[in-house]
Amino acid sequence: MRGTVVVLVAPRQTELRAYDVAGPGPGEVLLEVVRANVCGSELHIWRGHHPTVKMGSVLGHEMLGRVLALGAGVDTDYAGAPLRPGDRVVCAYFITCRKCPACQAGRFNLCVNCYRHWSRPADTPPHFHGAFGTHYYVHPDQYVYRVPDEIPDAAAASANCALSELLFSLDQAGVVSGEQVVVQGAGGLGLCALAVAKARGARTIVIDGVPGRLELAHRFGADVVIDFREHDTPEERSARVAALTAGMGADVAVEVTGVPAAFAESIHLVRPGGRVVELGNISPGHLTPFDPGTLTRRGVQILPAIRYHPWYLKRALDFLAATRGRYPFEALLDAEYPLRDVGRALEDSDQRKVTRASLVMGR
Repeated sequence: MRGTVVVLVAPRQTELRAYDVAGPGPGEVLLEVVRANVCGSELHIWRGHHPTVKMGSVLGHEMLGRVLALGAGVDTDYAGAPLRPGDRVVCAYFITCRKCPACQAGRFNLCVNCYRHWSRPADTPPHFHGAFGTHYYVHPDQYVYRVPDEIPDAAAASANCALSELLFSLDQAGVVSGEQVVVQGAGGLGLCALAVAKARGARTIVIDGVPGRLELAHRFGADVVIDFREHDTPEERSARVAALTAGMGADVAVEVTGVPAAFAESIHLVRPGGRVVELGNISPGHLTPFDPGTLTRRGVQILPAIRYHPWYLKRALDFLAATRGRYPFEALLDAEYPLRDVGRALEDSDQRKVTRASLVMGR
C-alpha cells in the first residue's frame, strides 16, 4: 500500500511525496486520515517561523483519523475504550514522554520530547509523521481517543488542537461564571475560546475585522463583537471594551491572532489585576513595542499557554458531546480542499479568505 504526505520543502513551498505504508509497530496505531485542518500554527510553520518543525518535515497536526490497524499491545484508547479497525479517533499531535524534567514536574504540555516524531524528516520511516497526508502513525506515548458516534467528523476534527488547547488555557486562567472575557481574533482558536467561555457562564466580547468571522462569532454566542474596521486603533478598541465593562476592562483577554501587536494591546483591554492568556504568538523573534510600566502598575497577569495536558483531548470530546447543537462547530470549517490543493488551502488561510480550511481525503 502506498500513501501520500505534504512536505514543507522551503518557506511557503510544499510538495506531495508518496511512500510505502508499513504496518504499525508495537504500541502504535496506523490511521487513515479522514480530514486535517489548517490551524493558525500551521501557517507559522509554513512561513518558516516555527523553531522546531523544520524544512523537510510533514505538515499538519489537527485532524480526525480512522483506525486501519493496531500494533501489538494496543486494544484500547487512553480512556480505556475498546479500539477496533474502522473506529474514528483523534490523537494529541505531540507525545508525552513522562520522563523529562518538565513531565516529572507535572508540566506535561512542556514535555521536551513532545515533537520527537513530528519534527522528523519525511524521508525517515515510517514517513507519515504529520496530519497532512493519507495516513498517520500514532506512536507510543501519544494519547489517542475514540470519537463518540454522535460527534460529526467536522466537529471532531477541531478537538485537537484548537478546542483542547482552549479548554486547558481557560482552566489555567481560572475563568468562572460571571467574568467578562474579551477574545482577540475570531479564527478557529478564537471561536473555540468563545464557546468555552460561554459554556462557563462568562460574558464575551470578540474583536475581529473579517465579516465571515464576525458572523461566526455571533453564531457561537458572542455577547458583543467589535469590528476593528470601525475601531481601527488600539486606543479605540480599549476604550470600547472599557465602555462595555463599566469603565474597568475585561477580567480576561485571550490573544489568538498570532500578531505581536495584539499582545501589546491585550494589557490595555483588561481591568487592574486582570489576566491575559497568550496563545497566538508562537514564533520567536517577532517583536513589538510593549509598555511594561502599564503592565506593572495595573498588576496584569500574563499567562502564556502552548499545547495542553494530553487528557484534555478527552475533555474536548466530552465538551463537543455535551454541547451538541449549542455551538456550530461544523461551521468552523468553512472551506474544504482535496489534498492535492494544499497550497491553495494554505494561501487562502494566510489571506484570511476562510476561517479554517480543511483537507478532506478522498475528494
